[in-house]
Amino acid sequence: MRYPTLAAGLLAATATAAPMATQAQTPELLVYTYDSFVSDWGPGPAVTEAFEAVCDCRLNMVGVGDGAALLARLQLEGDRAAADVVLGLDTNLTARAAATGLFAPHGVEAALDLPVAWEDPLFLPFDWGWFAFVHDRERLPNPPSSFRELIDSDLSIVIQDPRSSTPGLGLLMWVEAAYGEQAAEIWAGLAPRILTVTSGWSEAYGLFLEGEADMVLSYTTSPAYHLIAEDDASKAAAPFDEGHYLQIEVAGVLASSEQPDLARQFMEFMTSEAFQSIIPTTNWMYPAVTPEAGLPDGFETLHQPDTSLLFPDAEAAAIRNAALDRWLNALAQ
Repeated sequence: MRYPTLAAGLLAATATAAPMATQAQTPELLVYTYDSFVSDWGPGPAVTEAFEAVCDCRLNMVGVGDGAALLARLQLEGDRAAADVVLGLDTNLTARAAATGLFAPHGVEAALDLPVAWEDPLFLPFDWGWFAFVHDRERLPNPPSSFRELIDSDLSIVIQDPRSSTPGLGLLMWVEAAYGEQAAEIWAGLAPRILTVTSGWSEAYGLFLEGEADMVLSYTTSPAYHLIAEDDASKAAAPFDEGHYLQIEVAGVLASSEQPDLARQFMEFMTSEAFQSIIPTTNWMYPAVTPEAGLPDGFETLHQPDTSLLFPDAEAAAIRNAALDRWLNALAQ
């Protein structure tokens, strides 16, 4: 509402001067993350409320695209980056992120519940899961059980761009880990099955839910959302004989942060019960530290791969460009 007179406006300015000064003194922590994390249905709002309750600060979480776009943003901004913390990279990106020299040690010691040992001084996990192709049991009761069966089918799939999306990059690594020198052949076979390539996960999953494609690249944990939040058991992850590629999502402190103590407080908080209990039913992934109450009912129904595939971070960085070329060449045919 506009004030009707200048005098009223001056009175209002005087009355609010003290609170504004107090607000200016409140430290702010800026976290770059991916778009779905800060969405209304993602973890961001609950994480912000929980951290601000203990930090005497303001937490500002900003979505800058999908996961892989985070690294591109940092490479563009360099040591001029405004953020204090980056949350949403994964092990396919951490070697390249570390090579920028933009990250400082997080200094957090935590007992993590991960499928692999973790000792990285720069990056701290906050959740993890396996990539999978999700389908609707009613529309597709007998999904393919391997990449080769998918190739031999007449099904359509939606995937994400590996240059901007961590699931998209994860699919590249999945094919490389499962097929090695035959990866180009697999991509050539998959190309006709790909309905479209989206820049991020949300767009791809939305197309699948709208019935535009038979399957979508997502996670083995994605059906938990439908089961728990919607009481809908129709979605499932197709088990693949080759195994499933593991994703471990991480956060890191930028060396240029103007709030280094607050940034490390956030990293410590990230491994706490308050943060980790939010993850399963908002980000729909496995928490990096299992909450005291355990996982929510419904997670026990999810597919647990017999074989987990994962490249060490340095190896993932070394093979990325060649894998990307194979993907681009196949889709260009």
